[in-house]
Formats: sequence, structure tokens, C-alpha cells
Amino acid sequence: MNEALFSIDYEEMLIVKDIDFFSLCEHHLLPFFGKCHIAYIPRKKVIGLSKLPRIVEVFSRRLQVQERLTKQIAEAIQETVSPLGVGVVMKAQHLCMMMRGVEKQNTLAVSSTMIGAFREDSKTREEFLNLINSSHR
Repeated sequence: MNEALFSIDYEEMLIVKDIDFFSLCEHHLLPFFGKCHIAYIPRKKVIGLSKLPRIVEVFSRRLQVQERLTKQIAEAIQETVSPLGVGVVMKAQHLCMMMRGVEKQNTLAVSSTMIGAFREDSKTREEFLNLINSSHR
């Protein structure tokens, strides 16, 4: 991803939301899928916007659990651009909950990882959560 790093004087929140993902539950070997929302606050460097969905794809293409997947995405961004903070929220439907056991068709599992400013500053975290939950495209 080094060729997709750009030096820039920008320290405002950057969000890419509604990234589709598909993965395979390592416990049940059944798919889970949904949307991933990523935000970070740059510190002198930004990553090409198309690289954020690519990071999601790289980690979701292996046997996973949603919680680890969320954390791996956030940590990869943190390691790549050393931003002031990273926030990742994933909302997924799991076929293991839809097909077996409780058989609940419209249940979403939501996981989040907050690093830096997103963990330490409740206003930053709240702004991110409000923006990803708004219906504006």
C-alpha cells in the first residue's frame, strides 16, 4: 500500500461507509456478510480511498469471526498511516443465526473497534457513529 500513501495537510475525519463484505465464519463454516464503515483522522498522510475497501476484502476473504475482522481492519489502517485515530464498525448478518439454532432472519451483529481519538474523545466517536447511521449518501 506504500504506493497509495499521500502526504497531505489534512486533519479532519475521513469516512468511507457502506463497504460491502462477505466472509466465512470459522466456527460454523457458514457465510456472514454486511457493511463495513471506516473512519480515520489523518496525521500528515492519507491512503488512497480505494485501498480502504481493499483492506476489508483482504481480511474478510479468510476464515473469520466478526470481532477479529473488525480489529484487524482498524489495526491495518493504524499501522499503515499512523493516524490520530481509527474507527471501524461492521454490521453483519450471519447465516449460522439465520439457518440453524435460533433461526432469526433479520438479526444484525454489530462490532466496533475504536483506536486513538475515536476511543479517547467521545465527541469524535459520536460524530463518526452519527455520520455512518445517517441515511444521506
